[in-house]
Order: sequence, then C-alpha cells, then structure tokens
Amino acid sequence: MKTIAKRIQGTALALFLCTSLLAQQDPQFTQYMFNLLALNPAYAGSEERVSLKALSRHQWVGFDGAPTTQTLTVHTPLGRESIALGGTVMRDSHGPITQYTFMADVAYRIFMGDAKLAFGLKGGLNLFQGQFADLNPLVAGDQVFQQNVSTKLDPQFGFGVMYYSDRYFIGLSTPKLLRTEFFQTDSLAFVSLPGQRPHYFLTGGYVFDLGTYHKFKPTFLVKAVQGAPISFDLTANFLFFDKFWLGAMYRHTDAVGALAQYHITGDLTVGYAYDYPLSTLRNYSGGSHEIMLGFAFGNKLKGVRSPRYF
Repeated sequence: MKTIAKRIQGTALALFLCTSLLAQQDPQFTQYMFNLLALNPAYAGSEERVSLKALSRHQWVGFDGAPTTQTLTVHTPLGRESIALGGTVMRDSHGPITQYTFMADVAYRIFMGDAKLAFGLKGGLNLFQGQFADLNPLVAGDQVFQQNVSTKLDPQFGFGVMYYSDRYFIGLSTPKLLRTEFFQTDSLAFVSLPGQRPHYFLTGGYVFDLGTYHKFKPTFLVKAVQGAPISFDLTANFLFFDKFWLGAMYRHTDAVGALAQYHITGDLTVGYAYDYPLSTLRNYSGGSHEIMLGFAFGNKLKGVRSPRYF
C-alpha cells in the first residue's frame, strides 16, 4: 500500500509541476476569522494588547501525505500609537513538499472615530524543501524525481488593508506577493515555470445583537489566484453569553463544516473546526480537523471589548 501511495504522490506531483496551476497553493483555514494576521498584516495591533494565536490544521485525514499546516502569530500595538508590529511563522506540508514561512508584520492605523483604517506590510523568508527522490515514480529515472531540494530560501513580501471596529471588519490582502520557483537548477526550469503564485484574499464580517446574551456574526472569505477559479467561504457564528462561539461553514464546491470556540478566561481561548468534503474525496478521507489556541496579555484599553468578536 505504501508503494501504491508513493506512486500516486509521484504522479500527482508531476501533474502539479508540469502543467498550469489549477488549484489554490496557499493554505486555507476554516477559523480564518480568528486568525486574520496569517492572511492580512493590517490586522496587527487590532486587539490593542499582545495577542498570540497557534493553529494546527490536518486536511484530508486518511490520505498518506495529506496537507498539514501549523501557524503561530503574535502582534501588539506600540504604546497605544498608530504603529503595530507582529510576526507570523508558518509550516505547510503536503506529500514530499514542506515550506516554512517566517514573516514580520507592521501596520499603520488611522483612527476614524470608533473604527480604524489600517495598512499593513509583511516581509520575510520562505524556505522550500522537497524530498522528491524518496518517491517511487511510474517512469523510472524521471529526472524531476531524482533531485531533492533541501534548503531553497527565497525572500517574500506581502501587503494588506483593513477597515474595522469592534463590530465589523473588511480587508483585502496578499500575504505572499513575490513569485517563487520550485527548483534551483536551470535544467529543471521547465517543470517549475508555474512556481508559487500570489493569492488574494477578501475578508469581511459583522456582529449583530440577538438579545442581551447572544450575538450573530456572519463572515466571508474570497480567494483568488491566477489559473484557478475564484472560491469563497461563508461562515455563520453564534456567540452565547460572551463565552462560547458555535458556527457552520460552507466552502464553495469543496466542503461544509462546523466550528466552535470557547473563552476559558478573558485572555485564553481554544477553538476547533471540522470540514467534511463535498467532492469525491469524501469516499476516501475522514475530513479535515483544525485546532486553535489563543492567548492575550497586557493592559486592556478602555472601551475595547473582551472577549474579541474577531
């Protein structure tokens, strides 16, 4: 079975590298509305104190070499001023490919009454690793699968803009603007032509009161990349007694899911999400799981909600 799985991986990777890109490359998150810094640097400082978020996503459980993604983000305003700083570390692995992203985030915020207009920049490095020689390709001696890529390091840059208050947000961003290639050598340039393309994200949401102790928060995420159709996520979350979020998600033609988040204290939160595939993958996969842990510390600014709505 392992040999068959490796052959499947090799065939899929060859199709991925040798043809125009027809799918999303960047990781996707069901709990994106609670992890916005991973997508948009303009979100930095929005909690008005130091905020840390750790997330681990395990996609298409049951497949050998299925995608897994881990992110760690931290951000804070600088002395209650317009400047905010942050950092993002991400590990994304699928099959023989693993990528590490190390980014610094900076945001400039313009205070507009109860709302803020923020402009953000990301800058850092992307480390690409590919254990292609470990695969068992259908065609023996295929030169694509004879070269491992252990330390391919590329600079990376991104930007974003966001308009938000305690009740709503809307943002546009591209966390990885620079295009990177998969291989270092000119002899394999023909398979790396598509490379890593920039992805564009449009996000938004609003919080409605449903009485004294309940809130309703619909959110959306639109994803676009050259070579793939535009996709979108629609999510409906309900907040009970400012402690417990419960929601449902629909990802166009891809998956449906459920998510929950609990505020253990005003500073500590834990969240979980499950996706069930709508495509034929549902016959072979147990779905996708996502776990998130959040922690905030420092003095809370007067008038800032705790817990946060997003």
